Amino acid sequence: MTADAENTGPLKGIRVFDMSRILAGPSATQILGDMGADVLKIEKPGQGDDTRTWGPPFVKDRAGHDTRESAYYLSCNRNKRSLALDFTKPEGLALAKKLIGQSDILFENYKAGSLAKYGLSYEQLKEEFPKLIYCSLTGFGHDGPYKDLAGYDFLIQGMGGIMSLTGPADGMPYKIGVAYADLFAGLYALNAILAALYSREKTGKGQFIDVSLLDVQVATLSNAGQYYLTGGKVTPRMGNAHPTIVPYEAFAASDGYIILAVGNDKQFRAFCDFAGKPALAEDPRFSGNSDRVRNRAEIVPLVREIIARHPRQYWIENLEKRGVPCGPVNDLAQVFANPQVQARRMVTQMDHPQSDAPIDLISSPLRFSETPVSYRHAPPVLGADTDDILTTRLNLSPDDIETLRQKGVV
Repeated sequence: MTADAENTGPLKGIRVFDMSRILAGPSATQILGDMGADVLKIEKPGQGDDTRTWGPPFVKDRAGHDTRESAYYLSCNRNKRSLALDFTKPEGLALAKKLIGQSDILFENYKAGSLAKYGLSYEQLKEEFPKLIYCSLTGFGHDGPYKDLAGYDFLIQGMGGIMSLTGPADGMPYKIGVAYADLFAGLYALNAILAALYSREKTGKGQFIDVSLLDVQVATLSNAGQYYLTGGKVTPRMGNAHPTIVPYEAFAASDGYIILAVGNDKQFRAFCDFAGKPALAEDPRFSGNSDRVRNRAEIVPLVREIIARHPRQYWIENLEKRGVPCGPVNDLAQVFANPQVQARRMVTQMDHPQSDAPIDLISSPLRFSETPVSYRHAPPVLGADTDDILTTRLNLSPDDIETLRQKGVV
């Protein structure tokens, strides 16, 4: 789909002043954009979002050379317009406040309190703009002993406990392979913004939303965190195993890995019958899930030996027919070649101004029956929309804009 697609999203008409960068904030505002909001990405002139240079890989230009548009940047900046604006300069700050006055949502992910020096904190804006929804996403929140510290996904994964659960049981703790804390924080922030928009419809009032990476990481410990709160015991790392279900982990088939996710005793019996080992399901050590959990060290090696005898597809096809959850461990090439992923159109092509060919982007997973998401703007190059925004939103003349450009404001 090209950048001139019709805006059909449920948030059409909502305006976002997006001061976020890197991943957590941009991932949230991209979803707002997908749902129809007009998202202005505010970037420092000549520099822009740090992730623009986080490559390779980069978009290739018409001559086949790398541009400064990285895959990382492309992943979370669709459906935005880039405004190059230095709000640390008085002229830039004045323009920023005019645009904020036209906006429904301000999203920022600066360190707590750092925007106050420019008069851009929520407390400094709320009287002038009482309907503004102001979302601040920080590492540690706006109170507490860590509030002045910067937060980074990797550090938060470590501090927030998820790495204590991830990795081999007898080895080094591992971080999750994508920026888990960042992405979940973006999703929590997005949900809060949508709730605040709904509240504003009823009350006419905006509000301040304080989302922290550490809070979100603790919240997403979910059942694992609740195990500790309920039982008082620290859950050890278990690799791919499940603490309370067996067998429920990755196993090596003869040609690669599969997931065997036996969730109940009926499924275990069906697995044993198909594997030609019905006696295992009758063995009192293994007949019930609690028995299998207690005797994990005995049953798991037996299952490993059974699975290793045949290739992946043998197990996947036959166990699925018998109602036993089983699936492949795919690499990314296999993911995007998967017929279900393709049927759900999880890759979208968009024209990019620096490339002859359309670029592939991961699609939105949201499916609306009446107000579908739309793909209107490819991830913008730095400052691509500056002149248009200043002209149409603020009625500045070309001479005005050139003067600002000479001063480094835009």
